[in-house]
Amino acid sequence: MAKSELFRTKSVEQSIKDTDDPETRLNRNLGAIDLIVFGVGVIIGAGIFVLTGQAAATTAGPAIAVSFLVAALACGLAALCYAEFASTVPVAGSAYTFSYATFGELIAWTIGWDLVLEFTVGSAALASGFSSYWNNLVEGTFLELPEQLRSAAGTGVVDIPAIVISLLVMWVLIMGIKFSSRINQVVVAIKLAVVMLVIIAGIKYIDAQNWSPFVPPAEPPAAGEGGWLKVPLIQTLLGLEPAVYGVAGIFAGAAIVFFAFIGFDVVATTAEETHDPQRNVPIGIFGSLAIVTVLYMAVSLVITGMQNFRDIDPNDGAPLATAFDSVGVTWMGDVISVGACIGLVVVVMILMLGQTRVAFAMARDGLLPRWLARTHPTHRTPYRITVLTGLAVAAISGFVDLSTLADLVNIGTLFAFVLVSVGVVILRRTRPDLPRGFRVPAATLVAVLAVIACVYLMLNLVGETWVRFLVWMALGFVVYFLYGRRHSRLRRVGEPTAAEGASTPPT
Repeated sequence: MAKSELFRTKSVEQSIKDTDDPETRLNRNLGAIDLIVFGVGVIIGAGIFVLTGQAAATTAGPAIAVSFLVAALACGLAALCYAEFASTVPVAGSAYTFSYATFGELIAWTIGWDLVLEFTVGSAALASGFSSYWNNLVEGTFLELPEQLRSAAGTGVVDIPAIVISLLVMWVLIMGIKFSSRINQVVVAIKLAVVMLVIIAGIKYIDAQNWSPFVPPAEPPAAGEGGWLKVPLIQTLLGLEPAVYGVAGIFAGAAIVFFAFIGFDVVATTAEETHDPQRNVPIGIFGSLAIVTVLYMAVSLVITGMQNFRDIDPNDGAPLATAFDSVGVTWMGDVISVGACIGLVVVVMILMLGQTRVAFAMARDGLLPRWLARTHPTHRTPYRITVLTGLAVAAISGFVDLSTLADLVNIGTLFAFVLVSVGVVILRRTRPDLPRGFRVPAATLVAVLAVIACVYLMLNLVGETWVRFLVWMALGFVVYFLYGRRHSRLRRVGEPTAAEGASTPPT
């Protein structure tokens, strides 16, 4: 394939036209409120219920609240770019579709492969988080499983609860987007109630001494194996001594809790299933992001105020429940566990939804087998790719621990944000004529700031995460050159698109 073919773009008009193909058409059932609820539902998950304790204990201390703010600002910059893209190209696929219209096929494949990492591995990570709270809730009852069957970490062998919830979510998604949305609305209400209860009930147990010092002084991490693989990459690149806490700890903490904000970009993947996407998608993105930022900062302040950060076990899968146990309010632990279990189910569902829509768009373009893009004759959902995604999530969550999964999701998402931010500026220059329901103010400046913020957070992830990420991306290039480039619909010059009358999609 010539170099020009590798970077051939798919026009925005063609992307929109493809949505009319009767064999791959999705229903437009979602409004602004649906999208805000989707966003809040997916964002409030393992980040607040699981990773808050880990980040406070290992990197930032009480200043974890500031880490949440830093991560939110980085997400906010990227969200501006996502909002413009989604209002301009209201097609399933999110950053993959946007990249196809700006960078060309090779980069589109790269970002699509990267989004598989974000959404599929993210779903698995949240299924693992669900399992931690479920095991905490059923401990001592007839539902308690042997240690080997309830976790993939430590002495565990397989995570049965994570596998079961992954397969259940798969079935819900096949039943239809509106059905999924209704379930999400009920669960989000429960989840918000639990988060508010944590804040209100925890305030009276705050000891201000636990916040002093708010930014703990830097100190060497505990001795251990691994060398540069176990410390933030930026410390290795700059030749800095490994350390935790201090100002550097705030940014390292932001790189960890960034996982807590993953999900607002899922709103962009539902653009093709939304009424008036030019208006509703930006509302859904910004509304959900603003709500959860306030809640996250409040919860982190309460938890670190109730319990000294040095007493928090970084391996505790249920830190919110443990914080209340530490002050003798054991009943709250059960309430939190119930809310977390219910809430994390929805997060798994929405991240899996995002993955199915990205893979659906890639299959419709021929970069993955076209038969995967067929939609269910009754529910109009991409049921084939949903089944494959559900099985993959079940397998990963059943055999890989949460911390490894979370870091991989973070680096994959940040990389996607970088490409989307650059893409907005490129599309402004190459297609200034396109109607844009939302325009990023000072687009070039915002894009540059977004890239700087995201790259900096990526550099604050440990070396081994970078190694895994690069291996995953290398595997993606192998798949592309062996399959995707030869089956791309753009490469088949003169072949009619499905929307133009192709009766049987190529396999």
